[in-house]
Amino acid sequence: TIMKKEAARLLETSSQTNDSPALGYRPLPGGPTANMHIKSSADEEAPFLDNVCWKDFMLLLFVWTAFLAVQIVKTFAKTCSTEYWILNALQVPIAAAVTIYEAISLYNGKRTISSRGKQNMSWKIHQFFLYCFCGMLAGIVGGLLGLGGGFILGPLFLELGVPPQVASATSTFTMAYSSSMSVVQYYLLDRFPVPYAAYFILVATLAAFTGQHIVRKLIMLLGRASLIIFVLALTIFVSAISLGGVGIAKMIKKMEMKEYMGFENLCYH
Repeated sequence: TIMKKEAARLLETSSQTNDSPALGYRPLPGGPTANMHIKSSADEEAPFLDNVCWKDFMLLLFVWTAFLAVQIVKTFAKTCSTEYWILNALQVPIAAAVTIYEAISLYNGKRTISSRGKQNMSWKIHQFFLYCFCGMLAGIVGGLLGLGGGFILGPLFLELGVPPQVASATSTFTMAYSSSMSVVQYYLLDRFPVPYAAYFILVATLAAFTGQHIVRKLIMLLGRASLIIFVLALTIFVSAISLGGVGIAKMIKKMEMKEYMGFENLCYH
């Protein structure tokens, strides 16, 4: 009798807990139910301009303009001269100031990672140094190997718990943000033919929109946002194999022709 009463009490408690609105079902991001909810509330979405954080936009615009101005002015200075190195060094305090400002805002809780919702993160000092180092490493590797920094920042964002869609979009924006400075700089200095550049911009834009549309359809069909992670991993793998193969082939060719394979003089090359 006691066991029957205890079982009945546990059953009643379990049913009350399941009926509680605080523990309602919440669909995962990118799942079919979430997509249906997005479609049903599409008419209630705010205009594009209302979704822009103008403070962050002006901060990015300031960094973009400052770096572009330094790069353009640097082209008129003699290579390896005092003015040349001073202009190069000016980029460090600009980047460091913005990085420290954002890090302090995150550490004090004034800023949050919006894609993670209202979930609070207890940031540690060593995390900021690690993530800043990864960002610097992404820029160095991208500059040396001709890769986009997004190949390194993408996995970093996933490690931070950022949803795959947001990680992919942010990495793409990072590459477009840095590349746009080079495009404007080369255009102002008349260093590339405009039709040639316009052709590549058109092809890249069409490819980006096509890939985004196809991936979005596949995610809605399969209900798995992890598809983006597999695409990113495959792209990194193919790029690594291609770069390694091309580099080894060129190295073998230079060795056969007994060409010089050391570093060139920075100031005269």
